[in-house]
Amino acid sequence: MLYRRGVRRLLRGATGLIWLALAVLPGELLLSATPQAQQPPAVQRTQPDGTTPQALTAPEPQAVPQASGSISGTVVDQTGALAIGAKVQLTRDDNSPAQEVVSGDNGEYVFSSVSAGSFHIAATASGFTTGTYSGQLSPGQALVVPKITISLANAVTDVRVGGDSEEVAEEEVHEQLQQRVLGFIPNFYVSYVPDAAPLHAKQKFYLAWRSSIDPITIVGVGFLAGIEQAADDYPGYGQGAQGYAKRFGAGYADVFIGTFIDSAVLTSVLKQDPRYFYQGTGTTKSRLLHALGNSVICKGDNKQWQPNYSAIIGAFATGGISYLYYPASDRGAALLVQNSLIRIGLGSVAGVFQEFVLQRYTSRARTHDPSQP
Repeated sequence: MLYRRGVRRLLRGATGLIWLALAVLPGELLLSATPQAQQPPAVQRTQPDGTTPQALTAPEPQAVPQASGSISGTVVDQTGALAIGAKVQLTRDDNSPAQEVVSGDNGEYVFSSVSAGSFHIAATASGFTTGTYSGQLSPGQALVVPKITISLANAVTDVRVGGDSEEVAEEEVHEQLQQRVLGFIPNFYVSYVPDAAPLHAKQKFYLAWRSSIDPITIVGVGFLAGIEQAADDYPGYGQGAQGYAKRFGAGYADVFIGTFIDSAVLTSVLKQDPRYFYQGTGTTKSRLLHALGNSVICKGDNKQWQPNYSAIIGAFATGGISYLYYPASDRGAALLVQNSLIRIGLGSVAGVFQEFVLQRYTSRARTHDPSQP
């Protein structure tokens, strides 16, 4: 029961509902070259008058056309996120017409029916530099090229550094609200921009509101309420529709109140940033320590790392407020401390998932179709 209540900590932005998808990259298939036909022997015939005509030779065999192959790969941005909707162009040294495709939902692209020879690939997206790759395709080969990386252009960087802080933060919040794991699970409370602009109070409240009312958040609360109903947790609520409604209401109150207290109210008062900042580089040890420290260390609005007072105080405050609507039989000081510590610990677990798992499955606003405004 303690762990089920603690799990609600992860439902901020529905990051606790994680389904992992596995992708299998195609291997390279090499077709052997067609062997050359042997020359037939010359044929000599004798004329009736006894003379010998010139030797006859079989016609030269026609050249066998080389089998065409395919080229596939993935486009990512500078953080390693999948680039959706990037334009990918294939050109050849033989001056054949260029081919162009758009990267799909997993950042992937495929060029089929490509003749053998040298080739060049260029990936472009609005606001990003062009990523390129050059290589050689063998006859009939299904070639998977290394990932092509596109980075933020200087013009975008200049706006981020010299532009109005509130406007930049507003744009970043808009981008974060497009972040969804596997395309539908909200992942709003993570920043893939290392030097993200500090959030203003109204942006913190808006982010908390959007996270709390997201349909997947509500579905997650309903799922946990069903598990509690089946296990007869909080027996004071009873069974039946009324018992389920009470469990659902208590669970949603935990999520709603907890999200607003530690991610909006306290972060605004204490001037701290509620987001997890994805590291993505460095040794595995440094990234793991960064992720585990997520629940007790955070960035301040001054961009300096500091103790995460918002999350720590918020965990105890949310547990205290829950006494107003949980059955009296389930209240107690020991339970409050235990649940609060579980909430803090789950913040570290969420950080590990953000750092090592969710990033590769999260679609992002920066990877929108560049043909759209």
